[in-house]
Amino acid sequence: MTRYVKIRTLGSAAAVLTTLLAISGCRGETSKDPPIVPIRNMYNQPRYKIQGESEFFADRRMMRPPVEGAVAREMDIDPEVATGRLADDSAYVLTIPKRAIDSFGGMDKLVARGRDRYGIYCTPCHDATGSGNGEVAIHAVATGAAVMKPTTYHQDRLRHAPDGQIFATISNGVRNMPAYGFQIPTHDRWAIIGYVRALQVSQASVGEQSKL
Repeated sequence: MTRYVKIRTLGSAAAVLTTLLAISGCRGETSKDPPIVPIRNMYNQPRYKIQGESEFFADRRMMRPPVEGAVAREMDIDPEVATGRLADDSAYVLTIPKRAIDSFGGMDKLVARGRDRYGIYCTPCHDATGSGNGEVAIHAVATGAAVMKPTTYHQDRLRHAPDGQIFATISNGVRNMPAYGFQIPTHDRWAIIGYVRALQVSQASVGEQSKL
């Protein structure tokens, strides 16, 4: 009986060893045979192409509008924060909404975040001081495209513009400036405005500061 068990154990070990050798022998080898895929619908999944045509929908459009009333996870449901306009859409908000400030933990942190984002998205055109003499602007003037040069932040029209209007400009673009609504998150846009306001104060003369 004991001998039978030993023989059986040795046989099992030999089978395992043979299997391991067979598997290790296949490593590094390639095959021209098609892969074995038991569930084909997980391998070849139908997908929609941008601007493509669909036979499933009545209007045959693959690109679908959002379901009415749907709210994206990253979307801010506060209209003043999301759009820069009052809840009744009668005018722009005058200052950065409190909810946007609180989301950073206070104005100091908002401005610090704004400085960081401004350096990434705004400095190339508006330069570090907001005077509109960034590298892109300098290149535009040098190549005869001075019309592309952005205006300076340090003018009364922009100093006294509602914060909501500047937010809308960043979101939707204006003239040669592209829209950054999808590139810069909502609260980061407000942070940039906070930093722009700090730049305006820091660059203003003593007499001008008294008017701000």
